[in-house]
Amino acid sequence: MQHRAKKRFGQNFLVDQNIIQRIVSSIKPLPGERLIEIGPGLGALTRPLLQAIGEMDAIELDRDIIPELEKNCAGLGDLHIHSCDVLKFDFAEFFARDPAGQKLRIIGNLPYNISTVVLFHCLHYRHLIQDMHFMLQKEVVERIAASPRDHATYGRLSVMMQTWFDVSPLFTVSAQCFRPIPKVESAILRLKPSDTWAPQINKPEEYEHMVKLAFATRRKTLKNNLKTLCNSDQLVAAGIQPAQRAEELEVSDFVRLHVNITDKPS
Repeated sequence: MQHRAKKRFGQNFLVDQNIIQRIVSSIKPLPGERLIEIGPGLGALTRPLLQAIGEMDAIELDRDIIPELEKNCAGLGDLHIHSCDVLKFDFAEFFARDPAGQKLRIIGNLPYNISTVVLFHCLHYRHLIQDMHFMLQKEVVERIAASPRDHATYGRLSVMMQTWFDVSPLFTVSAQCFRPIPKVESAILRLKPSDTWAPQINKPEEYEHMVKLAFATRRKTLKNNLKTLCNSDQLVAAGIQPAQRAEELEVSDFVRLHVNITDKPS
């Protein structure tokens, strides 16, 4: 019996073999790497990846689909399936199982309704990650890669992802490549942890809180949105005008402001 896509899980199964191969070629999986897939579904990507590396892990919330996934991947290698919600998955505990400490390569086709929270969940494990390749709604990829010039799309997600990762949109994927056909187009995004700004951010949780507050009310100025964290003089000292809005600042501006309103690194 063929598995029917479940709306509550945001399931749209990738069926275009050319796109599947293009994604696998972008990931370039190698035997011995620690690859973990979020939401493998029926195994469209899992099959060629598993065949290439011989052993991998997958996180799947839909228990009904797991027997079909196991059947589709039988004989291709060792697939370890974790039947759980990715938001409750402890990547640190999983990472610690490897005494060699090999970093993780994470991939996934993320449903629109949970894509942002999954990205932030993974962000908190960035020190354990080699890279991530995600299929997301095209609009979400555009938001992540946006700059202050893109006022409509640039926001908290853009700043946080660009602070901690090198962001590389790879290519778009037509809605026609899925079954059932979604109402939106998708895109493939590569995220690689970056040390560009990390050494300057001595209190990551406070930095995240600052960025969240800065974009809390987009129409308000930074002076108003950040009044619980800093005053106008501190904004000016960081080279920022109190009347500016968050969407006008580069990532470098947010990092500089963080350094100015928190204790300097020891």
